[in-house]
Amino acid sequence: MTASPEHDAPKAPASRATDRAFKLFELLIVACLVAMVVMVFGNALLRKLSDYGLVLFGGGIDVSEELSRILFVWLTFIGAVVVARENAHLGVDTLVAQFGPAGRTIMMVLSDIFVVLCCAVFFWGTWKQSPLHLTNTAPITGMSMIWVYGVGFFASLGIGALAAARIVRALAGRLDPRELREFAGEYDEDPAHSLRGHLE
Repeated sequence: MTASPEHDAPKAPASRATDRAFKLFELLIVACLVAMVVMVFGNALLRKLSDYGLVLFGGGIDVSEELSRILFVWLTFIGAVVVARENAHLGVDTLVAQFGPAGRTIMMVLSDIFVVLCCAVFFWGTWKQSPLHLTNTAPITGMSMIWVYGVGFFASLGIGALAAARIVRALAGRLDPRELREFAGEYDEDPAHSLRGHLE
């Protein structure tokens, strides 16, 4: 039994570097989640202990609540970029599924153009607001608010670059057949999306 060519073909160096970068992003998501759990649970535990007369760290660590909120923002936007690469964002594929490969490619290019435009607006808005956020500081940690709102740079560049790269691949005729299937909501052959298929 032989595997399909699309899984056997060796990856280009650029593709391997991208894979490693996204593995790093996934690790950052896990790190953010672990840190959030530790800080929120730790604070709740310290407060509970203070109710019984055991006061540690003043009954709670003030910065933990603010830091956990900041980490949640980063976790969300890093996750958005990772999910964009996996074609797993929510979408309505009822119409697209009716087309053949050529029609799906055209619809993919049109939707990705809109994505790039939205990312450009997102980047521009973040850029215009950045001088204000640079001078604003968080009330407890004293961190510049650019560390919160600056995530817009990462998300807009990341998702925009992924969409632009897919447009280039589509126009060059180098789209992976799997991408077209996923774009049309066909995840039967992809174990990573099998749960979504069952739910639908």
